[in-house]
Amino acid sequence: MAGRVHPRQLAFSLPHAESLSRDNFLEGPANAAGLALIDSWPEWPNRIMWLAGPEGSGKSHLAAIWADEAGARSTTANALTAAAVPGALATGALVVEDLKAKEFDERALFHLMNLAREDEGYILFTGREVPAALDIELRDLRSRLRAVPVVSLLPPDDQLFRGLIVKFCTDRQLNIDESVVSYLATRLERSSAAARHAVDLLDSEALRLGRPVTRALAAELLRDT
Repeated sequence: MAGRVHPRQLAFSLPHAESLSRDNFLEGPANAAGLALIDSWPEWPNRIMWLAGPEGSGKSHLAAIWADEAGARSTTANALTAAAVPGALATGALVVEDLKAKEFDERALFHLMNLAREDEGYILFTGREVPAALDIELRDLRSRLRAVPVVSLLPPDDQLFRGLIVKFCTDRQLNIDESVVSYLATRLERSSAAARHAVDLLDSEALRLGRPVTRALAAELLRDT
């Protein structure tokens, strides 16, 4: 019929389960040092450790593995307040994620480190930068943080990068073949964050168009973005 408007399929962003268990962690040279740190607990060189790495490098996954093993509570750096410190460290172990300059209460963090030392508690900090790169006004905190041992995660190598693409697709229950993996692996920025973003876009676009995830669809998507 002339002038007939065909309905367009809508794509809804539905939540998808992402396992942060040890069994679901992809190992490789890039994260070997971080995994060794988690596996060596409680025989750490220091009761307070720092896990550094770029976005999507696996810091949160490793922190979740350690939290499960150590019975640790978790918080973000910008949510930590002085009043909340005793409760946060109540189990004797705490993950403090995503430390960024000027985005956390310095006195609360200093109080936390002092309490951990007094109570012989464990803390695992995560951040994109190392402590020495943070602009911290409180001199005692600056000195204390810079003494914390740092374990760094590196960008993924080719094998790990391909594995991450497959994992993110599996998390979203996407069926893909090797041609899609190879196409993405040779054209995306070599980072976990880029792989996750590309898979999210592929999933949304495939749902919107009612098409399977193929190399052709990946090529269209990357060309348009």
